[in-house]
Amino acid sequence: MNHLGTQTIETGRLILRKARPEDAQAMFGNWASDDRVTKFMTWQTYTKPEEAEWRIAYLLNEYANDNFYEWFIELKEIGQPIGSIGAVHVKDDVQLAHIGYCIGSKWWGQGIMPEALAAVIKFFFEQVGVNRVEACHDVDNPNSGKVMAKCGMTYEGTLRQSGWNNQGINDRAFYGILREEYYSNNH
Repeated sequence: MNHLGTQTIETGRLILRKARPEDAQAMFGNWASDDRVTKFMTWQTYTKPEEAEWRIAYLLNEYANDNFYEWFIELKEIGQPIGSIGAVHVKDDVQLAHIGYCIGSKWWGQGIMPEALAAVIKFFFEQVGVNRVEACHDVDNPNSGKVMAKCGMTYEGTLRQSGWNNQGINDRAFYGILREEYYSNNH
């Protein structure tokens, strides 16, 4: 794999980019303090803006690593981030990137997350050279699976009581797409 770190990616409506210190208020207000967003996350709902500042400080430090990938999803029309997407795990031995994402509930159902995920999948296959991109979701959050399916990912199965989030122990549905599938569908 050709690790490049978090690079700016632009789509029709979005700029996927590194977090910046000045994004803390938007992060807090647009998604991190929203109980609807964090319901199926592994991190707690933020209750104070400083938590967003701390998270961004962590990200700024991690961006120095060329195998670290986390983007803030900036909606061009408002000029501020509305969510995030990144590689929760990168496994060099099997050339895999496991993706996680969230977006403010105000922007749900507008096709924004599929646009962001498709761009990240493209980046991982075409620039980093992974063999597999995968993601999973709590089975009680089927809309996340719909995002994965829209991006060409295949449902591969459900692992019972294999995950934990703010709802407790849960069953997780896994989706994946392989390099050969990506290229046969896109070229």
